[in-house]
Amino acid sequence: MAIRKMKAMTNGTRHMSYLVSEELDKNVRPEKSLTVPLNSAYGRDNYGHRTGRNRQKGHKRMYRIIDFKRNKLDIPAKVASIQYDPNRTANIALLHYVDGEKRYILAPKGLVAGDVVMAGANAEIKPGNALKLKDMPVGTQIHNIELQIAKGGQLVRSAGTSARLVAKEGTYCHIELPSGELRLIHKECMATIGEIGNAEHQLVSIGKAGRNRNMGRRPHVRGSAMNPCDHPHGGGEGRSPIGRKSPVTPWGKPTLGKKTRGKKASDKFIVRRKKKK
Repeated sequence: MAIRKMKAMTNGTRHMSYLVSEELDKNVRPEKSLTVPLNSAYGRDNYGHRTGRNRQKGHKRMYRIIDFKRNKLDIPAKVASIQYDPNRTANIALLHYVDGEKRYILAPKGLVAGDVVMAGANAEIKPGNALKLKDMPVGTQIHNIELQIAKGGQLVRSAGTSARLVAKEGTYCHIELPSGELRLIHKECMATIGEIGNAEHQLVSIGKAGRNRNMGRRPHVRGSAMNPCDHPHGGGEGRSPIGRKSPVTPWGKPTLGKKTRGKKASDKFIVRRKKKK
């Protein structure tokens, strides 16, 4: 996978770049049985009023149903193709199980068409296989980690990310997340081996505003560029300071560093908070 820069034919393409993915199968359409229409709220409530100021519908797309649970145990599956998914940063892999069923999973780094993957206690420790945390050796790189038993993977699902199994203690395992947070997760929870592919995704330069609109993002205007009637940061002659103790939202609530997380029941499972930048 490589990043290719476009020629500066226009102002929009001057700094634009895109991914060239050799491992993606571009001639295969999405599996019809695993796609459903995506009815996005695109920043509006049930009355049609715009409640998310910087959201819009974006380009039309279908949602691919991903198997986050990996509950088809001890049945091998062949990777039919690696495909692009417009709904996430990671690529996805289409699996053909020996019993005829088809499923999508997140494609880890190193997985190619023709490989065989499996879930269950008897699976090998190789990318794409899914096991319970208790069945993995300490130090294994993992992704798509469950927080609750049999609920499906919720942690570490974006492109280029991976967590690490640090230790096992009683009924819980110590997992180091990409943020640096050390968390306790029950040993019966499932996770998938390996690092998620498409790591170069974050290096792509969007280049022009229209590409952001296709992704469902409307223009975001700075508060300091507005009038005082529109934002607390607005007004003044030229570029003016905020003029108060801390930055605020358009509705006057503190932001940029203000802690908004309340005390949750799951806090007791955090052994070490994420690293401070």
